[in-house]
Amino acid sequence: MVHWTGENSSVILILTKYYHADMGKVLESSLWRSSDFGTTYTKLTLQPGVTTVIDNFYICPTNKRKIILVSSSLSDRDQSLFLSTDEGATFQKQLIPFSVETLIFHPKEEDKVLAYSKESKLYVTSDLGKKWTLLQERVTKDHVFWAVSGVDADTDLVHMEAQDLGGGFRYVTCHIHNCSDKTLAAPFAGPVDRSSLTVQDDYIFFKATSTNRTKYYVSYRRSEFVLMKLPKYALPKDLQIISTDENQVLVAVQEWHQTDTYTLYQSDPRGERYSLVLEAVRSSRQAGESVVIDILEVRGVKGVFLANQKVDGKVVTLITYNKGRDWDRLRPPSTDMNGKPTNCEPPDCHLHLHLRWADNPYVSGTVHTKDTAPGLIMGAGNLGSQLVEYKEEMYITSDCGHSWRQVFEEEHHILYLDHGGVIVAIKDTSIPLKILKFSVDEGLTWSTHNFTSTSVFVDGLLSEPGDETLVMTVFGHISFRSDWELVKVDFRPSFSRPCSEEDYSSWDLANLQGDRCIMGQQRSFRKRKPSSWCIKGRAFTSALASRVCACRPSDFLCDYGFERSPSSDSEANKCFANFWFNPLAPPDDCVLGQTYTSSLGYRKVVSNTCEGGVDLQQSPTPLQCPLTPPRGLQVRVRGQAVAVRPGEDVLFEVRQEQGDVLTTKYQVDLGDGFKAMYMNLTLTGEPIRHRYESPGIYRVSVRAENTAGHDEAVLFVQVNSPLQALYLEVVPVVGINQEVNLTAVLLPPNPNLTVFYWWIGHSLQPLLSLDNSVATRFADTGDVRVTVQAACGNSVLQDSRVVRVLDQFQVVPLQFSRALDAHNPNTPEWREDVGLVVTRLLSKRLMAIQQVLNAQKISFLLRGGVRVLVAVRDMDTDSQRPGGGSGYWAVAVLFVIGLFAVGAFILYKFKRKRPGRTVYAQMHNEKEQEMTSPVSHSQGAQSPIQGEGFIDGDLDSQTLGNHSGVVLSINSREMHSYLVS
Repeated sequence: MVHWTGENSSVILILTKYYHADMGKVLESSLWRSSDFGTTYTKLTLQPGVTTVIDNFYICPTNKRKIILVSSSLSDRDQSLFLSTDEGATFQKQLIPFSVETLIFHPKEEDKVLAYSKESKLYVTSDLGKKWTLLQERVTKDHVFWAVSGVDADTDLVHMEAQDLGGGFRYVTCHIHNCSDKTLAAPFAGPVDRSSLTVQDDYIFFKATSTNRTKYYVSYRRSEFVLMKLPKYALPKDLQIISTDENQVLVAVQEWHQTDTYTLYQSDPRGERYSLVLEAVRSSRQAGESVVIDILEVRGVKGVFLANQKVDGKVVTLITYNKGRDWDRLRPPSTDMNGKPTNCEPPDCHLHLHLRWADNPYVSGTVHTKDTAPGLIMGAGNLGSQLVEYKEEMYITSDCGHSWRQVFEEEHHILYLDHGGVIVAIKDTSIPLKILKFSVDEGLTWSTHNFTSTSVFVDGLLSEPGDETLVMTVFGHISFRSDWELVKVDFRPSFSRPCSEEDYSSWDLANLQGDRCIMGQQRSFRKRKPSSWCIKGRAFTSALASRVCACRPSDFLCDYGFERSPSSDSEANKCFANFWFNPLAPPDDCVLGQTYTSSLGYRKVVSNTCEGGVDLQQSPTPLQCPLTPPRGLQVRVRGQAVAVRPGEDVLFEVRQEQGDVLTTKYQVDLGDGFKAMYMNLTLTGEPIRHRYESPGIYRVSVRAENTAGHDEAVLFVQVNSPLQALYLEVVPVVGINQEVNLTAVLLPPNPNLTVFYWWIGHSLQPLLSLDNSVATRFADTGDVRVTVQAACGNSVLQDSRVVRVLDQFQVVPLQFSRALDAHNPNTPEWREDVGLVVTRLLSKRLMAIQQVLNAQKISFLLRGGVRVLVAVRDMDTDSQRPGGGSGYWAVAVLFVIGLFAVGAFILYKFKRKRPGRTVYAQMHNEKEQEMTSPVSHSQGAQSPIQGEGFIDGDLDSQTLGNHSGVVLSINSREMHSYLVS
């Protein structure tokens, strides 16, 4: 960083940093100070013996002697500041308990500073950083603003965008000496879009998106926020504030059909109504997704802008002298820099300029203008039918764009000294340089100067703020690994005396048609004669004289809601109402019984100072506010959440964009039996507080009605309890291409309120369903993982299972005697225990399982000595089994190839439904498979199942053969269950 501390100062500060690429951070920095315009520099030692890294430095805009360095020490945990009140001659260290992201000085009071921390907290100091106070947390970066002098009544007010506890963003203000959650003020009641708040001059802007529709709001001089009235069918995708100068807003809007262009609009003084300025202005996106729009305000002469318009793929440069009322293409020079004809003649050929900003803050952009050098414009571009990206010839005008000259064939960085009396140019190149060029006659002739004996890679140019001196600094590197080289260039010895009145001539501002009455006045400026080698000095003023012109039709614009017809000269000064909005319609806040005024088609260009002459701006006509029907009725939940919990307070906000509010009745139906009638509901802004006790989906409706008409708004609110548990039930073994159901069991059940996301195998794209069960097939053998997520409101749960897909396997139905059903409590633990017992009984000898089952030799005892027989169920005669009964259980036993068939069964259950399946409400808890009781473990109850000792002793262990598996199905009640080892 290189910075001249201020005007009338000889002090220059330079901050250098050593960045370690492997470690990804700055390990060392050096601060250099010069007090003789850069002739000599001294390295400042802030902490002797301690390695200190200076991250940044800030200079007070109202007192350049006060400087704050933001520093971090490798040995200190906390960040620290170094404070100076003597332009950096001495510094005082001050520890702070937070990490500074950026500092913002007060625009008027030199000791008050805001600090935005890396933790998104906002702090304030009133003593230049010695003591800090926390103002607010969760503040949006770069959207914090001090009070604007002359607009905000309290100079200690801070405007900020902050996140609330619900996750939304709000525009809030507070006083720096009394800022807490209780004292925060919310000038706008609703939420705003993140990173949209802008406080600039007389205006405050932000946008708010609701139901996928974005609206843009403005407040003029802190009045109530109103919608920015753009053309009806603009439907902006983006809106950028270009300028708020001279009591008018200039915005660039990317409309719904635009991709790489924006449309320019200008406002009335309140920033509310907008009319078209220029269509199809080229735009581009830079690093960090920032938008660059090819529009540039020419400094030094009010009302002059340059813009690049893109039509049919071609980019052309336009200029306006009256804030966008009229645009013209740039005149090409007749000869090039060598005096040869350019052969560039309108309308087929013009001059076009690149309007890019420089990434490096120490060099000029592609077009250079200054307030201290009115009329002087230098830019890079080309001659032709359109702008060519790779052509960057340099052109200059000294009469504000009326005539141009070519000066270089390649792009140069430009610096103006002594009010443009000296123009310095250094080639924009990647090779090292030691020569600069300068002109003392506004670019008519150029001289060269060797500013160094050794070529350097130029990083930037620096002059004292204001460009009013003749001293500059060139800084760069001899090589990419070397230290900085700083070269002072002093042009003062070239000029022996100050300028007198005889050294100046005058020039008159005129547009391309030669009209000298621009923005309602004739303006004359003075410039130094080419033959006079003298210093203009700090007291020089370029403005010579101005005379007010009589008003003409060209001083007026069609008013907001009207447009000018360009079809013929006879129609050129006629305004016609367009379809954007009715210009004669009453304003939104028009109340029955009051009056309003309406324009009849014309208005004077903002800042135009013409007097007398033609008066197209007819006196506004007073009209009575009619009774208007309600329009734009909206109902929403504060915080934008439409999913709430039972018993939770819900605040309904009702808004009405247009129409009468005093005589309008509002009938509210909250969907659960609550109905009420309100008056002045949208006028007071008070929310309706309500609680829903039961889960469900509730239709909330508001009907606004008066004798002129009605409007209605509807909102659906989901009331649901948070999900507590999710269990994925799926058959653990299945054959290739066999249909299988995947079922998600929820607790508590939330029918019609839950969305299910299913991932099958390695697919990254989930299947979505409102049903808790889906059917699928597996085409290949092997293990396939199935994952399900259940989302209900803000609650999301996930479960996962692995399904083994086999070429072939055998299903063996099982049945139990009725005694089992009599003791079945329908809990997961019960089914796990039964599965575990049967698994242990059957695992003794697998090859003989079916024979034993057929012989009804498998049995186990329940509590009280009740014996349960296990047999093979006849698939055709469901009722023919020991003990009879209805329904069946299913137990699936999957045997791993080549392994002994031992282990536990895992229970999966399904409830019958027609068609398909629905989920049984009882949940299964994943845990170690062990003998458990259907009652709580803490009760210490004895297991009701006894079994291993009753198995036939003739069964021996035996391994399975290849490509085989056994699935056993067990009958009981309505439950379909599967057990797998």
